Amino acid sequence: MAKNVLDACINSIRDEGLIKNLLLASTAIVVAEFDYLTQGLGMTLYSIPGSDRVASALTTVDMKRVYSGTFVKSKGTRGMYDQLKAAPKNDVCPLCAQRTVSTLDHYLAQAIHPALTVVPLNLVPACAECNKLKLDYQPASEIEQSFHPYFDDFDDAQWLVAEVLETVPAAVRFSVAAPAAWSATKISRAAAHFESFRLASLYASHAGVEISNIRYSLERVASSGTPEDVRLLLSDRAASAQRAHVNAWQTATYQALAASYWFCSGGFRV
Repeated sequence: MAKNVLDACINSIRDEGLIKNLLLASTAIVVAEFDYLTQGLGMTLYSIPGSDRVASALTTVDMKRVYSGTFVKSKGTRGMYDQLKAAPKNDVCPLCAQRTVSTLDHYLAQAIHPALTVVPLNLVPACAECNKLKLDYQPASEIEQSFHPYFDDFDDAQWLVAEVLETVPAAVRFSVAAPAAWSATKISRAAAHFESFRLASLYASHAGVEISNIRYSLERVASSGTPEDVRLLLSDRAASAQRAHVNAWQTATYQALAASYWFCSGGFRV
């Protein structure tokens, strides 16, 4: 809760003037947290208006100082920061589902929403690259909102798909599918997230390495079997990856490889 974070920050700050202003603004911050929760449940966070201060007491600069100088660094608050950062399974960034979490991202930018600077619901674990790509982006509509791991479920259906490119060496191209049960808005949000965090190039790079890594295994199967045997091996790996994460790049990669007769017939050798 924001009140707990705010109290811990106040107890760790020595600047009496800043402490006074934080106390004066504390109610506004708690109210902002409640509004954030309400808007988040309806995925209308984009509608929260921006500001350059909290109530009349604190400026954006003040809140950035509280965040970076106290919440991130103070012994009295660092445990809270680390707990939020450690939330994702295996420390994997929930925005790209690939790189390691190294920071917290302000889902709604602190430069535009100072009242949300230390609100835990607005602090999303992220890798440095995703945090850098997002910067102070402010969505103007629901379809422009990227995934929010605290409010969204984008793994209720498979939206990430891939196709094999018959190149030398073989490559994989990723794109966004349209699950039948999804609304047009949810599909648009998936596409926007995919584009904003440049997942196509990230996943294609990893898929290329994966193809190189499995080439020896595929050659062994092909040397004593048929393209169907290669396909069955790839299908099994696809099913295993899908069981772990339906929208992992590994799932889409192995599904695409198994579906490609060219690849199963020897395309993996080039």
